Amino acid sequence: MAQLHNRISRKELKERIQNDPTPRTTISFYNYVFIEDPVAFRNEMYKAFKELGVLGRIYIAQEGINAQMNVPTVNFESFKNYLYSLDGFKGLRLNVAVEQNNHSFFVLDVKVRKKIVADGIEDPNFDMRNKGRYVNAVQMNELMNDPDTIIIDMRNHYEYEVGHFVKAMEIPSDTFREQLPMAVDMMKDHRDKNIIMYCTGGIRCEKASAYMLHQGFKNVFHLEGGIINYARQIKEQGLESKFIGKNFVFDERLGEKITGDIIAVCHQCGKPADTHTNCKNDGCHLLFIQCEDCATKYDGCCSTECQTVYNLPVEEQKKLRAGIDKGRMVFNKSKAGRLRPRLNEKR
Repeated sequence: MAQLHNRISRKELKERIQNDPTPRTTISFYNYVFIEDPVAFRNEMYKAFKELGVLGRIYIAQEGINAQMNVPTVNFESFKNYLYSLDGFKGLRLNVAVEQNNHSFFVLDVKVRKKIVADGIEDPNFDMRNKGRYVNAVQMNELMNDPDTIIIDMRNHYEYEVGHFVKAMEIPSDTFREQLPMAVDMMKDHRDKNIIMYCTGGIRCEKASAYMLHQGFKNVFHLEGGIINYARQIKEQGLESKFIGKNFVFDERLGEKITGDIIAVCHQCGKPADTHTNCKNDGCHLLFIQCEDCATKYDGCCSTECQTVYNLPVEEQKKLRAGIDKGRMVFNKSKAGRLRPRLNEKR
């Protein structure tokens, strides 16, 4: 029987990929399609992807699939042929990354989940087939020129912080499940407006558009393929980009430039910066924005406390972080404007 899980340490796999010159194509895709037996589907897909050398993160549920990955470029056509042979997947749009990087992923994870996007929706009458209308880059730009259009960003605060559409509204929450009812409440006095929802690759805004329609809104649109597809279309068609800054992505790159604008600041010194990084202290790994000067000053750590721990012998570091639950370690600008939590304390 074929092995259906990775058996090699992630550290070793990462070292292998970093030393492997094989050209890889980074892509993402999703598909809201009914999958009767997600476990069986997952196992067959794992075997096929493993054989093709695919690396990445794939979530499968009865409602569909959500995938971010890279594929050896030489196997890309074989990968597409396999994917398009699956029921309900023929011709599925693949979002090819704007900035390619052979090291965007280093392990293959294929997991079964209750939902491909955690949405908190329990209403049995909610139907993903009743979703908003797609808009492409040209249509997006045209609608944005209409004063009766409202743009809603359905991403997390740390994604919005480094790049977003001009005049886009941020939904001030850390989770998609909280954002959905918040978006409905924020738009309750604008039911006659054109509402365009967008996200990174399309999966969240597509579900959000269906939720808005379910809540009685009429003129709901969502950006087809999200920011990734928009960036590719404006480049190919020579269009003006109404998205400014960097698009945060959920792989080793942590972002790809759409325009040269830097709209965020270093979380340590306040200078213009848009490079996300994880704190080098293994007892922290806080995701935050750090400029090059602060990266040098703090050894890639988010605080002097973490820097002190990071420079201790490995065995002492292990003792200090024993019993620490890092939880969701993401810088949150709503928390008194400082990095949190205190990184040398047990929580």
